[in-house]
Amino acid sequence: MALDERGKALPSEAFARQVGAWRDGGVADLAFVIGGADGLAEEVRRRASLLIAFGPMTWPHMMVRGMLAEQLYRAQQILAGHPYHRV
Repeated sequence: MALDERGKALPSEAFARQVGAWRDGGVADLAFVIGGADGLAEEVRRRASLLIAFGPMTWPHMMVRGMLAEQLYRAQQILAGHPYHRV
């Protein structure tokens, strides 16, 4: 998965469904590539299974890491049927 300013902005539920689909499809490892202020090289974008954005703004790498960790936790909670994502 690549995070790039030109990617799709997904709701948490859609992000969770995608993570769940990979899990259920037997994907053992996920890798995340965070683009820079100018985005990612076209080759990296083409090779990504999914291209997402955390909105149209540019975010610092360390903040994106935290935001991604939160979304992964939220996805796990959604997939487990826990109400965390609605609190």
